[in-house]
Amino acid sequence: MPSTRDIRRRIRSVKNTAQITKAMQMVAAAKMRKAQQAALAGRPYAALMNEVLAQAAKRTAAFKHPLMEARPVRKRAVILVSTDRGLCGALNSNLFREAVKFNQSNTVFITAGRKAAQFVARARRPLAAEFTYKDPPQFGEARAISRFAQDLFLKGEVEAVEVLYTNFISTLTQQPKAVPFLPIGKIEAVKAGHGDVPAPEPPPAVTTDVFEFEPDETTVLGALLPHSLNFRVHQFLLEARASEHSARMVAMKNATDNAQQLIKGLTLEYNKLRQSNITKELLEIATAQMAVG
Repeated sequence: MPSTRDIRRRIRSVKNTAQITKAMQMVAAAKMRKAQQAALAGRPYAALMNEVLAQAAKRTAAFKHPLMEARPVRKRAVILVSTDRGLCGALNSNLFREAVKFNQSNTVFITAGRKAAQFVARARRPLAAEFTYKDPPQFGEARAISRFAQDLFLKGEVEAVEVLYTNFISTLTQQPKAVPFLPIGKIEAVKAGHGDVPAPEPPPAVTTDVFEFEPDETTVLGALLPHSLNFRVHQFLLEARASEHSARMVAMKNATDNAQQLIKGLTLEYNKLRQSNITKELLEIATAQMAVG
């Protein structure tokens, strides 16, 4: 049976842990708000870019681009976007559970985030490149990842590229999601915002009936397509960061609440043991007095 000293030591240790988790919760909450705003702010731009490309593609049916070339898939690349640090609940575990579903024999990984690189090394999966990204993610970092994937596709080293990341839905909900990246399929307009998080108002739809390209449609769309891919990767990184800070804030809040409950239980146990010791001492005193009398 533990002594009162042991219980006091445990209470002090749990209190110190609770202080740390509470501080991490507050830091994650501050970063979470900024990351969520950044992720939501990028969605209208993505919607407008897809709208412009979709409208332009309808009027340039003869336009072809190497990034749109569909080939039989013998080998694919997966851009795996994870966090750099842990303590964010089951966020990375759920992501890696989806990653292991890809066929190991014909899949090569491009990692973004230290946890993804560690997972690929631990699972002994083929690794094409390893990238890191800051908080908040920079567009130059996303462009480097996107260009590397595009080079693999254009050189014929892979016939398809997918992105596996954690999609931010709400503070309490983050969902692993795999989306096709290359080749570029049919360009269609998409809506900005999803889930139960209010998104900014989407931009007005493009309704221009006539497009004039300067210098020509091949040059203009040929420059827009790679840029749209770069921005898509940047948006994926923003969504991953928003998911990370949201998950970490919730995980640290749960850890703090559990520590408080544990402190209450230990305090109750300490008071019971202390009362038992006092009662035992009183009985010993009363027995000694009776023996003397």
